[in-house]
Parts: sequence; C-alpha cells; structure tokens
Amino acid sequence: MTEPRSRPAASPLVRASLHLHWLAALALLTVPRWWTSILGVVVADHLLLTAGSLWPRSGWVGRNVRRLPAAHGAVALTFDDGPDPEGTPRVLDLLERHGASASFFLVGRRAEAAPALVAEIAARGHSVENHSYSHSNAFCFYPPARAARDLARCQGILTELSGAAPRWFRAPAGLRNPWLDGVLRRQGLQLASWTRRGFDTATDDPARVAARLQRDLGPGDVLLLHDRSPSGRAALPLLLEAIERRGLRAAALPRDHASP
Repeated sequence: MTEPRSRPAASPLVRASLHLHWLAALALLTVPRWWTSILGVVVADHLLLTAGSLWPRSGWVGRNVRRLPAAHGAVALTFDDGPDPEGTPRVLDLLERHGASASFFLVGRRAEAAPALVAEIAARGHSVENHSYSHSNAFCFYPPARAARDLARCQGILTELSGAAPRWFRAPAGLRNPWLDGVLRRQGLQLASWTRRGFDTATDDPARVAARLQRDLGPGDVLLLHDRSPSGRAALPLLLEAIERRGLRAAALPRDHASP
C-alpha cells in the first residue's frame, strides 16, 4: 500500500483547533496587549488535544470503537502484540476448544519473523488486524507521514500473509496523536480500543485478569488480552467459560463495522 499524496482529513476537534490557532494569531496581531489571554486559550486547547490523544478510549480526536452494538450478540475478543511463537499457538488451541474466534492485532515486524503463524491465525477463522509495524513507544509522537508509512508497511505484510487486508487498527499502548484519525481514514482502517482490559501484562494473577474482564460483561463488549502474556493465556479459559455461562459467544471484530 502506498502512502496517499493528499492531506488526510482531520477530526472535528482537530479542525476546530486549527481554526482556533488562526483566530489566535489574528487576535495577537490585532490586539497584542491581550497576549496572555490568547496564550491561555491556546494552551488550554493543547491540553485538551493531549488528553484526547493519550486517553486510549477517547473519541475526541477521531472515531474510536470502544464497544459494539449489543445487537451483534457477541463479545469481541482481541489479542495484542503478537504473533508470539510460544503463546499464540496455545491461544489458538484454547479458542478452538471453545468454538470461539478472536481478532489478533499483530505487530508487523513480529509477523515478518513468523509468517506461518500469521497464516495459521487466519486459516483457523480469526481476523488479523494492524497494530503498527514497529510497535514503538514513540508512536504517539509520529508525524502523519511517518505514521502512514509505519501503518502501510504493516498493512502490506499482514495482507500478504493472511490473505485479507486488516480493517482495524489499535495504537501501541492505545496512545496516539490528533493526526492519526486522518491517516487511518486514508488507509481504510478504523481505530479500535476496548470496553475493558485485563492488564495481563501488569499482573501474574490469572484470576484477577479474568475478574477484570468479566465485570459487567455483556454483549458488545470489546475485551483486550495479550497472547504473549502467560497470565493472559492462563486467564483465557476462565474468561471463555464466563462468556459461555452468560449465553454469549466470543467473536472477532466484525469487518462490516469498520467502514471508515
């Protein structure tokens, strides 16, 4: 996939922020003695954009799917940071035993190192989604052109290895910047965060991980685990049993809901 030449569309809040900056510049030229008030407004705007960007479940800087319509009748099960040669096959086997499907948000460079595993994820009925090529801690600081290159590189790898183009994107650690929404629109991707996460990379207690994910569990929830996490893998059977007890099913994110 090649990076588009045209400028990506921005979210309504970002467009409003751009207009505010033009008005602030005009006001500063017109009445420079108000500079402290003008600066205060600009700083407040930047704080709002920063909060909307660094809060993973925020929709302020672009559309962000945190849960699905309950009419889908399923819980969307998602796994981040794979593929992992040790963990992913175990997760796939567990899902198969429970007749469940899931969405795997894969890191491009890890997918390159395990191409057969990516193909297996798709062959076993799960969806392969974009989690960036590099999974850099600095991703939220990437300018639009660099983010577009990173996403496009991952998109190309995952499309070739899985046989289907990813429709969903999840930012590394859920952190992004105000320009990502436009980049995603241009690449045919939709941002997905989560309704609830198990924090399985922060605790080694599978029961606590499963309890977090089960709390107020209902149709339309989007749940986040990591196939690279031992506690996440150990919590998965507990979670799948809880889903079944509630008469729900675990499924991948639907492709038709990702239309930008």
